[in-house]
Amino acid sequence: MEKIYCQSCGMPMSDRDATYGKNANGTDNKDYCSYCYNHGKFTWDMTMDEMIEHCAPHMASAAGMTRDEARQIMKGFFPTLKRWKVTD
Repeated sequence: MEKIYCQSCGMPMSDRDATYGKNANGTDNKDYCSYCYNHGKFTWDMTMDEMIEHCAPHMASAAGMTRDEARQIMKGFFPTLKRWKVTD
């Protein structure tokens, strides 16, 4: 089973969770979590670097690592996420 991640903050999500964001019409948006996306729009107006700084303490605590380690992992992972991916 493929792991699904929020395409904004990288949080793991699954169909068993109530973590999906909501589109403007109230349907689930399976690309984004409810912390990042609700009512058809992003809940945070921030840059990718600001999102990394916001998420680093949470990831560090959950994964038992330092904030610097979490930051480095996210700096490699976030550019692959839909919200932050640069397209040509």
